Amino acid sequence: MRVFVTGATGFIGSAVVRELLAAGHEVTGLARSDTAAAALTAAGVGVHRGDLADPGSLAEGADAADAVAHLAFIHDFANTGFAAACAADRRAIEAIGAALEGSGRRFIMSSGTALLPQGRLGTEEDTAEPGSFGAIRAANEDAAMALAERGVRPSSVRFSPTVHDRGDQGFVAQLIAIAREKGYSAYVGEGSNRWSAVHRSDAARLVRLALESAPAGTRLHAVGDEAVPFRDIAAVIGRGLDLPVRPIAPEEAESHFAFLGHIVPLDIPASNALTRKWLDWEPTGPGLLDDLGEGHYFERPASV
Repeated sequence: MRVFVTGATGFIGSAVVRELLAAGHEVTGLARSDTAAAALTAAGVGVHRGDLADPGSLAEGADAADAVAHLAFIHDFANTGFAAACAADRRAIEAIGAALEGSGRRFIMSSGTALLPQGRLGTEEDTAEPGSFGAIRAANEDAAMALAERGVRPSSVRFSPTVHDRGDQGFVAQLIAIAREKGYSAYVGEGSNRWSAVHRSDAARLVRLALESAPAGTRLHAVGDEAVPFRDIAAVIGRGLDLPVRPIAPEEAESHFAFLGHIVPLDIPASNALTRKWLDWEPTGPGLLDDLGEGHYFERPASV
């Protein structure tokens, strides 16, 4: 199968590329720079030059493929803003969807379990509450699922808030950088709010399985750990940095965690039960706390 992958040089996308190649698929990756193009070529991947800001290039890449994994998303919320990142994602979905229309080809888009309602174990059948923080990205997911009515076979892979492994520069790496800067590892209130997590290898395998066999219209959960108390995450960070671990008041979250201040206090556990049933997928990588305990997250400072 010829697969076009956006975000192919990213933390998750590069693992997906390796997974697809190992399974015998032909992969072409979106590259917006010479550096990205060189990395794809070195990995044995075809190069398609383009950018999320250029819908025409996305449509061209999708048109030449048997299936598309749209994994690129602007995570620089501090500079871009979440709403602007979601708007760019929506334009990409629309461009790819138009290219695939009427073909019956598979289209996998990325989303997140953090968009689900708080305070209970979110399932694959749940979606964001209207007016909530995650509703904008959930609307993009709905737009992708609606492509089924136009002859496309869409699915969504909702990634856990933290996809962890060596080389991660996402939320956990940023939390470590903040703890270094502040001199202590913090959690909000009692720290009993829960996050889901998944190892990168498990997430990559799920994307590959989705491209090969996901039923159209399914929303899949890339979840290994369903509910890790944030207090436990802070404790392991404290041990890894040899720093104290302290609670902070909810009103201090934004000033302490900066742009992560609205994410850290969320209670967003998520189930993987239906995903495991639909695709015969079982997470096998280490859990988040075990991965943190291996020490590689603390080998060098991460920039905030």
